[in-house]
Amino acid sequence: MSLFKRLRALAADADFRQGARDMASPSLGLAAWGLVTGVTMVKSGLSLPLAMGMSLMVFAGSAQLAALPLIASGAPLWVLLATAFCVNLRFVIFSAQWRHYFGHLPRARRLMLAYCAADLNFVTFVKRWPDPVPAPGQRRYFLGGVAVNWPTWQFCSFTGILLADRIPTQWGIGFAGVLALLGVSFTLLTDRTLWWVAVTAGAVSIATYSLPLKLNILCAIAAAGAVGWWLDARKAAHE
Repeated sequence: MSLFKRLRALAADADFRQGARDMASPSLGLAAWGLVTGVTMVKSGLSLPLAMGMSLMVFAGSAQLAALPLIASGAPLWVLLATAFCVNLRFVIFSAQWRHYFGHLPRARRLMLAYCAADLNFVTFVKRWPDPVPAPGQRRYFLGGVAVNWPTWQFCSFTGILLADRIPTQWGIGFAGVLALLGVSFTLLTDRTLWWVAVTAGAVSIATYSLPLKLNILCAIAAAGAVGWWLDARKAAHE
């Protein structure tokens, strides 16, 4: 079967279409976030080729936005890498969960899925399959979400990159991106432990906001991780 016929068959698949529909609802907030990230990259001093390359290779808006002020301020490389690593630690948790669904696939396919995996993919996927076991239609559903998520992000990010000097900051598009992330975050807060972790991260981030080089992000992540570990250990001790 030719590639065109395979793509056509995939687009007609019910699970693929459902994945695309489920991802379409939060796509407006995702579009705003991508636009903000594209504009910020250029206004932080990156050239157009570097900004476009970062959008394609990194594909992680929160890590990009956390790293850009550090790049602009000339922060040490270790601070830049540590910040991006800590911001993206959530993907380690996501990957541990994805393994239950896709661990049986060949490595090349798993690498492709890992590149495309994002917060919204995880939220919609786990809602549809809360039991972490392989099931028919999962990969097609995932790809349906990717077919909306990835092009939306890249198109809006590239738009922000190319029109950075023409988009007024007074539009407040950054607020729409924040709202999109808040929506994803609240969806993931499914028990009391996660709420305590989120509250801790927010409180420590605000309390240490005056630290240089965005070190408040590292402090918030470290504090939230410690609280989460302590609560999990306490819960296990009482069971």
